[in-house]
Amino acid sequence: MATLPPHRAERAALCDLFVKVGPDAPTRCEGWATYDLAAHLVIRERKPLSGPGLVMGGAAARLTARILARTKQTHPYTELVALVRRGPPPLLAPFDKVMNLTEYFVHHEDVRRGGGDTTPRPSEDLVSVESALWKSLRRSAKFMTRPLKDLGLDLVTPDGDVIHARPGASTATLTGTPGEIVLFLSGRAAAAHVEVGGPPAAVDAVHDARFGL
Repeated sequence: MATLPPHRAERAALCDLFVKVGPDAPTRCEGWATYDLAAHLVIRERKPLSGPGLVMGGAAARLTARILARTKQTHPYTELVALVRRGPPPLLAPFDKVMNLTEYFVHHEDVRRGGGDTTPRPSEDLVSVESALWKSLRRSAKFMTRPLKDLGLDLVTPDGDVIHARPGASTATLTGTPGEIVLFLSGRAAAAHVEVGGPPAAVDAVHDARFGL
């Protein structure tokens, strides 16, 4: 059986976990159980009107919240999970890898660690995913670290590979595996296994920054 590419493997693993834990399991997404998260993933790919509210507040966010609530009212949990597993509609299929590698890795971990156990998966299970996430970080690190403004930040793996995410007179370092760095920069600092180093003011700025997808 052919090995799935990382973005599809994470989608499949998340759907398997959705089935295992059921619709009411906690997640790392504040206020959301697994039913809410499954509905979010469906409307993100299949309800274009929900798009602006995923990144904006105000009226756009309120519209997205209504679409999500209506999606839950009209679709049982098992149906939503099946739609997530099916993958994006044809129009978005060419962008699946770019759009969904980080999204599905993070949400897979949101469910895995939702009950309070933040233990990472065994490293041997994550080789291809970690490699793909590091390549993705090389493209997206500047955007993901935008809350730091004028502070410099280097992303460092345990093997010593470095991404100079942001230049600055004062530079902090964020050290961890690619997956744990992605979780930290996605607003999951409390669940991420990373070390923040550098001058004290720079370290404090990294801890205080409001990172998020």
